[in-house]
Amino acid sequence: MNDRHFHRRRLPHLYYTDGIYFITYRLFGSIHPNELRKLQAEMIRANRENRNVKIFKRYDSLLDGLKSKNNYLSNPTIAEICKSTLHFPDGKDYTLICYTIMPNHIHLVFDLLNKTKSVGNLMGAIKRNSAKDTNSFLGLKGAFWQPESFDRLVRDEKELYNVIKYVLMNPVNAGLVDNWRDWEYTYCHPDFIVIE
Repeated sequence: MNDRHFHRRRLPHLYYTDGIYFITYRLFGSIHPNELRKLQAEMIRANRENRNVKIFKRYDSLLDGLKSKNNYLSNPTIAEICKSTLHFPDGKDYTLICYTIMPNHIHLVFDLLNKTKSVGNLMGAIKRNSAKDTNSFLGLKGAFWQPESFDRLVRDEKELYNVIKYVLMNPVNAGLVDNWRDWEYTYCHPDFIVIE
C-alpha cells in the first residue's frame, strides 16, 4: 500500500491509494437518532470496558429490521439508478467485486484502481450522482444519502471471503429471499463468487 490519507468526521477514515474496500452507506434519516444514540453509547461502553463487540453487525441488523417509509431503494427505478452508478466506475476507478442494494442501504466491495482518487472522493461522486438522479425521479430536494459511510480496508483473503459472503447473504439474512441469487439487486464478479 502506497500513500494514505486520514480524516475524521464522526468516524475516523483511513484511505490508502490502493486496496480492497468494504463500504456501507445508507439513506439519509434511515435510522432514528434515538437508535443511533443507543448504539453509540453501547460502542463507548464496549471501548471503555475493553470488550470486543460486533457493533457493525448490530448497526446493519438495525437497518435490515427497519420498516421505514423511506425505503426508496426498494423502488426498481431507484435501484437501477444505484446499480448504474456503481457499475460506471468499474474498470476505471475500481474493480467492482460485489454489492447488494437493500431497501435503505447499500453494501459495496471494490478493489481501488485509480491511485489519483481517494475512496472518499469516489464515494462522494457515486452518492452525489445517484442522489441527483433519484431526487429528480422522486421530485425531492435535499439530502438523499447519509453524509458519512462505513468503510473498511479489507486486510487479507480470509477477510475478503467473509465480507463477500456477508454482502451476498444480507438479503437472505434480512428475510427478503431464500437464495442470494434471487435478489435482483445483488451483483458479484464471477471471479469472486464464494457461495453457491
